[in-house]
Amino acid sequence: MSSRRSKARSTGRSKRLAVAGRATELLVELRSSVRRDVPAAVRVARWARAAAGARGKGAEIAVRVVGSAEGRRLNLLWRGRDYPTNVLSFPAPSRTRGGLAARTLGDIVICAPVVAREAREQGKSIDHHWAHLVVHGVLHLLGHDHERDRDAERMERRERVILSRLRIADPYRISSSVSEH
Repeated sequence: MSSRRSKARSTGRSKRLAVAGRATELLVELRSSVRRDVPAAVRVARWARAAAGARGKGAEIAVRVVGSAEGRRLNLLWRGRDYPTNVLSFPAPSRTRGGLAARTLGDIVICAPVVAREAREQGKSIDHHWAHLVVHGVLHLLGHDHERDRDAERMERRERVILSRLRIADPYRISSSVSEH
């Protein structure tokens, strides 16, 4: 059995949480400027570790939870789309991956109000939708994308497998509408 520690430190409205496991596990840092509808850091870490699998050993990621205004600003800045989106992923440059020190896989930004709204609209558990978006974001950090149909099918298949291991229903079967990733 591994022991897990959670560290929490508050700085103003932003709460910093790092969830550490064994030295070989993926280190997940959760920062949130949002106060409600944010899952516990240990849950986010569990979902991220499930997505990263063996590629996450000895690596680290940061997950930042934001509100609608910041989500919109970041989506406009990085994707040229003027609306808040559910998840954005920022893979670390390859030169920072694979060294002897901890490998940074990158950062994930999740917009809490969009997650809550989508879960309601799609009739999903908010917790399950959070898990799906964390898994989705981590897969992007690992190099998966959904720009081409074939790549989207492969990524969705991978998401389904990971989520089923977490006992979460197929997120694409629940709703016929496809949300913007």
